[in-house]
Amino acid sequence: MDGARSGGYLATMNSGHGSASLLPHDAARAVLIGRVWRPGIGPCVVVVQNGELFDITRRGVATVRDLLEQPDVLAAAKVAGEPIGPLAAIADNSWEARRSPARPFLLAPVDLQAVKAAGVTFAVSLLERVLEEQARGSAERAAELRAQLHELIGKDLAAVRPGSERAQEVKQLLLERGVWSQYLEVGIGPDPEVFTKAQPMSAVGFGAHVGVPPFSTWNNPEPEVVLVVTSRGTIVGATLGNDVNLRDVEGRSALLLGKAKDNNASAAIGPFVRLFDDTFTLDHVRRTTVRLSVRGEDGFGLAGESSLLRISRDPEELVAATIGSNHQYPDGLCLYLGTMFAPVQDRDGLGKGFTHHPGDRVEIHADGLGCLANTVMPTAACAPWSFGAGALMQNLAARGLLG
Repeated sequence: MDGARSGGYLATMNSGHGSASLLPHDAARAVLIGRVWRPGIGPCVVVVQNGELFDITRRGVATVRDLLEQPDVLAAAKVAGEPIGPLAAIADNSWEARRSPARPFLLAPVDLQAVKAAGVTFAVSLLERVLEEQARGSAERAAELRAQLHELIGKDLAAVRPGSERAQEVKQLLLERGVWSQYLEVGIGPDPEVFTKAQPMSAVGFGAHVGVPPFSTWNNPEPEVVLVVTSRGTIVGATLGNDVNLRDVEGRSALLLGKAKDNNASAAIGPFVRLFDDTFTLDHVRRTTVRLSVRGEDGFGLAGESSLLRISRDPEELVAATIGSNHQYPDGLCLYLGTMFAPVQDRDGLGKGFTHHPGDRVEIHADGLGCLANTVMPTAACAPWSFGAGALMQNLAARGLLG
């Protein structure tokens, strides 16, 4: 099936922060678009209305990419669609472990867009990246270094504006103390880190398995807001994402970023894209708090949150660094904004930090965007990505939706 292999739904999901609904808290006012796999048909563009899903796929809007490129995106999303069923039933069938292929299920709400990510955009995650590098991927060594470095650079970094004169002063201080890092360069230097997280069509959606490869023994979820951007560089909406991270692999060398970030089912996005309108804007995103809950089959529980008020670079600045006169994306892009949440709670022994176990339930929630829930599995146990851009074009052509 499509790379957005989906997972499951409960009308309310018990997380570390209470009852987290699949939909935004003000869903009745929100314009929510997404994708559903319809048996015998294929991937379809949908909107959410009063707890129901409506298929709005048509010529000119055969993909989410096409919808977002319309001159009036909101008007294009509000057309009458074909009812395909209650969201609750479709989302319930989206859990990968128990899905019936004879019934519709959710996909990631993006398709042909490039999947990009901004890294090291919070001081806390910056500190953790420095520790990964200094510890060479060892969780135990990182615990020792954290105690040594936090007092030295933690407070300074939180208040430093990247690229400023103060940032240059801090850089010089750290160089003198022998703790400068390439992560500090992108964290407080003039240029942000923006990398390719996954290939178009490869992201998984709500309820899907998310994959951790067998060569990683130190890894974690990264709960983030994901901006949706048109080919013109216009930010038209937002959703949630899990930038699954292999701390040991990237810690060995930053040149292993691709191996650490782009694996089968390693990019989760969803549940729906909320389009910007009078009720939800980029300013709402700037004030968003993203909450994370991890519940393991071993009884382990972890919760945390990440407020975008503490991001070191404004979302518009990150988008401007990604798309413009020097770099175009004709199908648009989605951009993970980064996270300040880096779990350090010991799980498998003192000083070993946090790492995923198979079966972990990860829930990422924000009031204005809903809840993205997935189950962690080994990458080989996740559905292989087999429905890419070529398959999509063949499918749409057979349905008479191209041209």
